[in-house]
Amino acid sequence: MAGKEDKKVIVPVVKTSKKVSAPKNGGDLLAKYQTSDNDTGSTEVQIIVLTKKIAELTKHLKEHKHDFDSRVGLLKMVGKRRRLLNYFKKTNEAQYGDLIVDLKLRK
Repeated sequence: MAGKEDKKVIVPVVKTSKKVSAPKNGGDLLAKYQTSDNDTGSTEVQIIVLTKKIAELTKHLKEHKHDFDSRVGLLKMVGKRRRLLNYFKKTNEAQYGDLIVDLKLRK
């Protein structure tokens, strides 16, 4: 054992651009509303991504009831989604109805 050396493998870290992942419970939902593969800024896509984040954070807060900083972040996300939904309803009412049904939101 004295003759063996522990070799450490160094793996370089490569930073990549931030990717938007598809929701786990509706992976094709994001693809349905994206205009291209790189579309992360359209109103519909922003609403879908926020809805996914809100669901994850809600699940986290059910377990960690005293995480008040995360609760503030959740409320900000809900407000931002609400504003985006109001804007989307004004600009494209037909797709708004479809999006609400697909995301199973009340309004």
